[in-house]
Amino acid sequence: MTAPHAPFRTPVALRWSDLDAFNHVNNARYLTFLEQARIEWLEGIGDAWVTDEAGPVVASATLNFKAPITYPADVFVELFAEKLGTSSVVIGHRILAADGTLHCDGQVVVVWIDRRSGRATPLPDGVRRAAETLLPA
Repeated sequence: MTAPHAPFRTPVALRWSDLDAFNHVNNARYLTFLEQARIEWLEGIGDAWVTDEAGPVVASATLNFKAPITYPADVFVELFAEKLGTSSVVIGHRILAADGTLHCDGQVVVVWIDRRSGRATPLPDGVRRAAETLLPA
């Protein structure tokens, strides 16, 4: 995976409830961290990304676990665009510690769908423009 020069980056506030019996962040929580980062990115683009007519759905998610996150930790999610389609965007991601330790990487495919038909619909213009800024240089 090749990241752009400036991916979208946001901190993750770890909660006690994120942990498993081994004091590690439960693997299922990683998806929640990625979801929160995507929502923060989309909310920050300045254009409508979800409407009564259309909205995003996750079509696939790939997570490659590299190192456990133990509590406490300063952790960040980085997002970048890997590919833009007509109705979808492939969002690469990394979950990193403040010291640079890579905890997880992978990608999520997000497809915009028409809420009435359930069929794919073109990406909103604002999402396309914002994703283009996150493509690799």
